[in-house]
Amino acid sequence: MAGQNTAATAEVGNHPFLRLVAALSTLAGWCSAAMIVLAVAITCQMIFVRFVLNGSTVWQTEMVIYLVIGATLVGLPYVQRLRGHVNVDLIPLALPFAARRGLAVVTLSLSIAIIAVMLWYGYEYWHFAWERGWRSDTVWGVRLWIPYLALPVGFGLLLLQLVADLVGVLTRTEAPFGLGDN
Repeated sequence: MAGQNTAATAEVGNHPFLRLVAALSTLAGWCSAAMIVLAVAITCQMIFVRFVLNGSTVWQTEMVIYLVIGATLVGLPYVQRLRGHVNVDLIPLALPFAARRGLAVVTLSLSIAIIAVMLWYGYEYWHFAWERGWRSDTVWGVRLWIPYLALPVGFGLLLLQLVADLVGVLTRTEAPFGLGDN
């Protein structure tokens, strides 16, 4: 079905947990967008300082890198909520609804397990930076726990969204893979 968008935004119904997670994922999406806009603004400022004022830029490049990486991680749950990640729906479309539901439960459970491991190691890495007072080896010398915070926050919110997706499928609030009973 090339060119067709068969999936939709995750349904929440009147389920309070799903509504809360949807609100958090949407907030994360807005924060991610703000980080991208800020990175673009800093890039424009850096270009102006470098090439118009002939000045040096100390912090701009590093800040833009941290903002773009942070925006990517913090934006993960919003993209998951919108079903914007790469999706191959050939197998789910070929399955009957009950088997599609079972495949969704298995797929979401495996995704939750993988993201939980990534959250654990992301938190551990952030905590090392916090505990040991790590700083970047640049002139700016930013405290690295600040940009590294995007790891546990992004993966934590993605994990929460995946759990909400699983709850939505199990409670029949949402169709598996966002696909109706075709």
